Amino acid sequence: MDKQKYLEKYFNDLRNVINFDTDKIKNLIEVSEVLLKANIKGKKTLIFGNGGSAAIASHFSVDLTKNARVRCVNYNESDLLTCFSNDFGYEKWVEKSIEYYGDEDDVIILISAGGNSQNMLNGAQKAKEKKFNKIITFTGNEKDNKLSKLGDINFWIDSKAYNHIENAHQILLLSLVDLIIGKSEYPPN
Repeated sequence: MDKQKYLEKYFNDLRNVINFDTDKIKNLIEVSEVLLKANIKGKKTLIFGNGGSAAIASHFSVDLTKNARVRCVNYNESDLLTCFSNDFGYEKWVEKSIEYYGDEDDVIILISAGGNSQNMLNGAQKAKEKKFNKIITFTGNEKDNKLSKLGDINFWIDSKAYNHIENAHQILLLSLVDLIIGKSEYPPN
């Protein structure tokens, strides 16, 4: 394998994936307004992901809360995740987290690169039952995935490369933090 050519193609493909269109930009603006309105009303944003998407959820949650001062909670604590998975089944841990911690008019963000993870689908259904304000999804792979069908605002990445999908999700989510703050350069404290 020619590593130079591989990386040139890799980064060119990634550039194409993160060349966000007008619809994604409009959705980002709408999501920023949804998050701010929920925060003003004393509501919170819950965010979930599996694997690398869980790490992205944690990063976004911390930055949104600390830097943008918008309350956001992720549920990646191993004790909670393993407890709910053990007692209710892995496919229900997101649903159970929402049942115990979610309130009417909260906002939920679900990240699933494939868009078909059963735990995320169950979480979206529970958010609907609990009358969450908005269900926001971040997916990739097939456009017609199950999670996007349950979302109110959807960000679909047109790629089958998981790292490209997850990188695009992270860029989109962290751009929301900066959009809410109104700038991309600010001190870390």
